[in-house]
Parts: sequence; C-alpha cells; structure tokens
Amino acid sequence: MADLQASFEAAVAASKTLGERPDNQTLLQLYALYKQATAGDAEGKRPGFGDMVGRAKHDAWAAIKGTAVADAMQRYIDLVNSLKG
Repeated sequence: MADLQASFEAAVAASKTLGERPDNQTLLQLYALYKQATAGDAEGKRPGFGDMVGRAKHDAWAAIKGTAVADAMQRYIDLVNSLKG
C-alpha cells in the first residue's frame, strides 16, 4: 500500500502540471476518484440548484460510492497517466 500511496501522491502532483486542461467530464472523474481515495464514500447533503459545480462534483463522487480506496487510487493514477500522453 505504501507504493500505491506514493504513486498516488505523484499522480496528484502530476495532475497539476498537465500540458492542457482536461475536459469537464474528465475533471469530474479526477475529482471523484481523488475524493474517494482520500475521504471515502460521499456524505452530506447534495448541493442545491444554485451551486451547479458543487452539485456536479457531488454527483460524480456519489456515483463511485463503494469503490475501495486502493481501487480509487489506482484508477486516479491510470487516468492521470493517460492524460500525460
């Protein structure tokens, strides 16, 4: 797990230095996987209609509820690596 954690942290750092900004759907996927890996399943109330970005983020995170932390980390790493091209 220590190797996976180190790879995950490296991917998080790499995600901030991508050559071009990913599309919104990919950004939501990155957000959801990051939150699942670091905080577990989505909790709390879904944001209201006035907060469309927060609502989209919450929905993306809630969609992967039940995903294991290690699996979320690996999927995040794989996604960032695919974006680095």
